[in-house]
Amino acid sequence: MSTQRLSLNRWTFRTTPLQEFLETTVSHGIESVGLWRQDVAEVGLDALRRRVDDAGLRVSSLCRGGFLTASAAVDRTAALEDNRRAIDETAGLGAPTLVLVVGGVDRADKDIVGARTRVTEAIAELAPYAAERGVTLSIEPLHPMFAADRAVVSTLDQALDIAEASGNPAAGVVVDTYHVWWDPYLERAIQRAAAADRLFSYQVCDWNLPLAAEPLHSRGYMGDGYIDFPSITRMVAATGYTGDIEVEIFNEDVWATPADDAARTIAERYAELVLPHA
Repeated sequence: MSTQRLSLNRWTFRTTPLQEFLETTVSHGIESVGLWRQDVAEVGLDALRRRVDDAGLRVSSLCRGGFLTASAAVDRTAALEDNRRAIDETAGLGAPTLVLVVGGVDRADKDIVGARTRVTEAIAELAPYAAERGVTLSIEPLHPMFAADRAVVSTLDQALDIAEASGNPAAGVVVDTYHVWWDPYLERAIQRAAAADRLFSYQVCDWNLPLAAEPLHSRGYMGDGYIDFPSITRMVAATGYTGDIEVEIFNEDVWATPADDAARTIAERYAELVLPHA
């Protein structure tokens, strides 16, 4: 069973201690991990880099930056400063890309168009800083049901509009199957991302029903839900994308599963549903 190009996202093992997560990843022959800024906060940037290096692993991405939609100037300034720190952390871990969840509607004005404009302006300001540090910014469109509180960017085309408006090659997108599988223009948008050299990351997990009380936790193992992974993976592969394929699952049942069992299931489903089409 091949785990070639497979990366385990840390939040798939959210309740597993960090060191156990790294050791589990290695024990299944997986060579990379997607980390979160909470990991940096927990052990420190240098210590985290040492742990990853000592395990012989690579970092496929750091999550997350973003939350750039505030209408108040003081809040926008603070968000930019925090994102610069996130970029520095990404570079410090040797990760190629920082995933951006752009932020939801600001209830102070409830102006979703204005919020998208503020995101566009902020990413244009952050992209040169990222480029100087050898980091790319992967804008993540989220399913429209998260527009209010997490991301006013709902489609890959919207994310690409923002990336291209920056005028900087460091701004691009991540394709996360959970969030974009429903988009009737997905294949065209993936092709557009590739043509602009702005497809920086590919993340996979399934869409489960019924939705959990916290819909974000309705992600599942590939094959448990409604997403056609062979088709979407072929769309990505057709662009020439050869990067890591991250499995990012937020699910209470998965978190309650022993890490070794969860990693085994992920590797099996990946080998069956994703890798043959990648």
